[in-house]
Amino acid sequence: MARPSAARDDSAPQNGAAPRAGAPDARERKIVQTLRPGETIEEKLYEVRKKIYPRAVRGWFAAWRWALVWATQLVFYGGAWLTWNGRQALLFDIAHRKFYIFGLVFWPQDIIYLSLLLIVSALALFLFTAVGGRLWCGYACPQTVYTEIFLWIEKIIEGERTQRIRLDREKLGPRKFGLKTAKHAVWIAISLWTGFTFVGYFSPIRELWHEALTLFAWIAGGPAPSIGPWETFWVRFYGFATYGNAGWMREQVCMYMCPYARFQSAMFDRDTLIITYDPVRGEPRGSRSKSADPRALGLGDCVDCNICVQVCPTGIDIREGLQYECIGCAACIDGCNQVMRKMGYPEGLIRYSTENALEKGWTGNQIVRRTLRPRVLIYFAILAAIIAAAGTSLWMRVPIKMDVIRDRAALAREVDEERIENVFQLRVMNTDERPHRFTLEVPATEHLREVRLIADPQPIEIEGTSSKLIAARVQAKPHEAERSQAIEFVLRTVDGTGRPVVLHEKSRFLVPSSMVRKDRHDEH
Repeated sequence: MARPSAARDDSAPQNGAAPRAGAPDARERKIVQTLRPGETIEEKLYEVRKKIYPRAVRGWFAAWRWALVWATQLVFYGGAWLTWNGRQALLFDIAHRKFYIFGLVFWPQDIIYLSLLLIVSALALFLFTAVGGRLWCGYACPQTVYTEIFLWIEKIIEGERTQRIRLDREKLGPRKFGLKTAKHAVWIAISLWTGFTFVGYFSPIRELWHEALTLFAWIAGGPAPSIGPWETFWVRFYGFATYGNAGWMREQVCMYMCPYARFQSAMFDRDTLIITYDPVRGEPRGSRSKSADPRALGLGDCVDCNICVQVCPTGIDIREGLQYECIGCAACIDGCNQVMRKMGYPEGLIRYSTENALEKGWTGNQIVRRTLRPRVLIYFAILAAIIAAAGTSLWMRVPIKMDVIRDRAALAREVDEERIENVFQLRVMNTDERPHRFTLEVPATEHLREVRLIADPQPIEIEGTSSKLIAARVQAKPHEAERSQAIEFVLRTVDGTGRPVVLHEKSRFLVPSSMVRKDRHDEH
């Protein structure tokens, strides 16, 4: 029985030609043909995810990615175990409100440095994105790094891309169950160790390790574990996030959860280095033998092997142009260059370039010269100025801080016929790791005579990275009966270690209202 022929659609492209302007594509034609009066069409807001099996690739950019994987993970996993002056070198002790970064100790009053760090990070992201696109996403983002690690483990246990695809299509059996169990066991182990290391930056990691050992002993039948519930929760939470993001969600995090993909276009311009496919050289694409002359066949250099799609961790085709799903990992460049070398063609069909360079045929030197454009120079100048200011501030940072708090229970009182007393609480913080001794004084002013400070025995000693609350009474004879007089607390180091520190903290000396009214009555 002959198969009936389909009705011809004049709007469909013939022989590969592009559809004419205004003609609906295949999906739109299907909707037009099936829609009847009174009918509605429901479409899913999100496409059903198809699992991506990235193909392993070797090349210059792949080597750089792995170099940064090793560098970032050595810093992350090793940084928590470094020691400095007998303590953990990097510790963000939220419980005691102290941040230790090697020789520096930051307190809540140093929040300005955290603000500067965030500003520097944002400006650095703007600068690198304006110059080289999504360099952070492609090489140093934790999502990229851990996905790369988990894919490597998957490759070691389950095999190359084709082997993984066949394994997933198999029915569940002893072999498949064993391979999947081994893979997920390694993933979970790495995830839990990552969560443990992360918590180790906020709780001393050596103490945390000993507490974790008691947990293992408890599982084996020992006494109750000593690890706290919050530490246990955060180790599991961060481990679960690592396992879920790098093992299961992968490209979904970059495409739907990360906001950077959505606003990156605001930081790109026509001179930003991006991963591009050269259509002038590559089109028309088509397969051919290695010995064939592509020009004689009317073909470009692209052999349409789809290697660039197979190696892409987000599964896109870079030949369709720049897409927000592209994370800039450059795996497609390495894959395409491998094929070009095998075919005997020049490398660089897919390469780092700019829109202007592709349109105008610029050389590498011309691209580099366009890198130093006003936008980049402004970003760099602002970033350099902030880093210089922050560095100077840290270099000149005084390790002693003092807060003056007035005692609200006793604002001002007369202690004799002419002397007035105010009570203060002084919070003195020693952010240095060495103990210091201080002297405290309140000098007389034009309107306050015979100022006397009654406080702890001097010199006052405060241990390193600690604070002390000092009760201080200030007595003085007011020369002019104003309700409020300016005074100043002066704190001096007298231990002779390091450069001398002198702190001046202003406050107000209050005069009882009864004395003010009395003096004003005497004047009249």
